Amino acid sequence: MKIGIIGGGQLAKMMILAGYPLGQRFVVLDPSAEAAGAVVANQHIQGDYDDPAKLAELAAACDVVTFDFENVPADALRQLESQVATYPPSLALEVSQDRLDEKRMLNDQGIPTAPYYAANNLDDLEKAVADIGLPGILKTRRFGYDGKGQFVIRSTDQLGEAIEAMGGQEAIYEGMVNFDCEVSLLSVRGRAGEIEFYPLAHNEHVGGILHISRAPYADDALQAQAEKLATPLLEKLNYVGVLAIEFFLVNGELVANEIAPRVHNSGHWSIEGAVCSQFENHLRAITGLPLGNTHVEGYAAMVNCISLMPKAEDVLKMTACHLHDYGKSAKPKRKLGHVTTRSSTLEKLNEKIALLEKVIEENLSA
Repeated sequence: MKIGIIGGGQLAKMMILAGYPLGQRFVVLDPSAEAAGAVVANQHIQGDYDDPAKLAELAAACDVVTFDFENVPADALRQLESQVATYPPSLALEVSQDRLDEKRMLNDQGIPTAPYYAANNLDDLEKAVADIGLPGILKTRRFGYDGKGQFVIRSTDQLGEAIEAMGGQEAIYEGMVNFDCEVSLLSVRGRAGEIEFYPLAHNEHVGGILHISRAPYADDALQAQAEKLATPLLEKLNYVGVLAIEFFLVNGELVANEIAPRVHNSGHWSIEGAVCSQFENHLRAITGLPLGNTHVEGYAAMVNCISLMPKAEDVLKMTACHLHDYGKSAKPKRKLGHVTTRSSTLEKLNEKIALLEKVIEENLSA
């Protein structure tokens, strides 16, 4: 089967590498000649994501189309849906692109979130703060990720500065959640409505960017709670593919932060850590193949390599450590790759993570 992917980043690359053993072939639509996914694809259509001619060319070349990041224009996906099987659906993409719409849909499906308020100007923000209180975070409704497009407000003296930081974009004010930790749930739903869940992953961030994910977050009651919250959302969206939901854990209860209608950074541990990786399972789902086993034997983790890659030999000499280099040029705060590792116990896993962090830090300071 030939699969089209809109977007040629590292997620597309990892999807393609997962699909080759299944005999699948890939066409990538991306404007960059050096896109990570385009390098390993069978065909690269170079063009903008919303170019009608390029989208038609992609549809004609493929049996099914997916995407690797959520800033693909929803209108582009709707065009494709009229021409070729396209998953996940455009509704999921459109909702995930607007934080206000996303929060409303989550709440409509019974999924709790932080309190929120639309705040496009200073008057709106003043009302939001009066209603929700401080501290809080003002975020652009669209196009923010890895801590971008956000302003933490701790005092009413900061309101004007926060509005200016939004650069005229529509915004949403969210009350600050005093959480114990962040966890994420990756689910995969097939064409016939069958659903599988990966174990919850425990996430740690540095500077607003995901640094480490460990799985499983071994709490059967919490796993059941997460799956119960996710199921109606998957069904409401008529979802097909992998969906990630990030949750805050607050006094034993889950509060949703955001969704990602795609394979997700916090699931990279599954490449070597799960029976079937999130990337293979996404491809299985969108092509109508049976879903794979999501079980993890023991414990697994992913450590992001941000700003600079470690030396391959320093990572690979460590037992059960796997280096994934995205082939990107180094830039500050850019995700350049990741390392996965696994172990029989959480204690041993944390020891490996500490060694990996040391190796990465030594490269950053060199």
